[in-house]
Amino acid sequence: MSSTSRTAVVFDLDGTLVDSEPNYYEAGRRLLESHGVTDFSWERHTDFIGIGTRETLEALKEEYGLAAPIEELLAGKNRHYLELARAATEVFPQMRAFVELLHREGVPMAVASGSSRAAIEAVLGGTGLDAYIATLVSAEEVERGKPAPDVFLEAARRLGVEPAHCVVLEDAPPGAAAAHAAGMRCIAVPYVPATVDDPAFRGAGLLLRGGQAEFTAQAAYDFVMAGHRAPAAGG
Repeated sequence: MSSTSRTAVVFDLDGTLVDSEPNYYEAGRRLLESHGVTDFSWERHTDFIGIGTRETLEALKEEYGLAAPIEELLAGKNRHYLELARAATEVFPQMRAFVELLHREGVPMAVASGSSRAAIEAVLGGTGLDAYIATLVSAEEVERGKPAPDVFLEAARRLGVEPAHCVVLEDAPPGAAAAHAAGMRCIAVPYVPATVDDPAFRGAGLLLRGGQAEFTAQAAYDFVMAGHRAPAAGG
C-alpha cells in the first residue's frame, strides 16, 4: 500500500485521547487568580474547549482587561499545566485500546492539538502513549489554530498521507469543523454533552452522542477500515 493511499488516524489530544480538561481548567484558574481574577468557573472554561491555548488567552485577556502580554500569559499557563499534567493525566481506556489496536495493525497515527508542543510531549510521555504515536503537531507550529484546518493538514503532510485518507478523532465543535475543512472524515466524541447538537458535528462520519461512554475501540477501527475500502456515507 503506498503512503499516499493508506489510511491514517489523527487524534485531537485534550478531551479526546486524555481527560486533560480538569488540568487545563485548574491551570487557567491559577493563572487568572495570579492576575486578580477570582471568578473563573468550570462552566466558562468549557466555552473554550477545542480552541487553542493562545486563542483562549487572547479572549480572556480582553474579557478581563489583563495588562500582561500574551506571551507572558502563555508561559504562565503552560508552566501551571505542565506541573499538573506530569502529576496525573488520565487516558480514556477505550482510546488507549484503540491506539494499541491501530499500532498492532500498522495504521499511521498523529496527534494534532491546540496545546503547546511541550504540553503534548509531557502528556504523551507521562501516559506512555508516546510509545505508539511519534508524529505530533501543535497549533504553535502552524499559522492558524482550530477551527482552521492547519494542524490536521500539517499532520497529514508529516505522515505522508493524503488528507482524504485521514480520519480525525475530535471531542469539540471547533475540531470537527477543522477536520471537515481539511477534507478528512471525523469520529466525533463530544466531551461537553451540551455540544452534541452543534452544527459542526453534523458533518462527522460517526457521531457518538454519548461521548466517551459510547466509544469503543472496535467500532472506531471498523469505521476507519470501512472508509479505506469505500467512501463512508455522510462522511
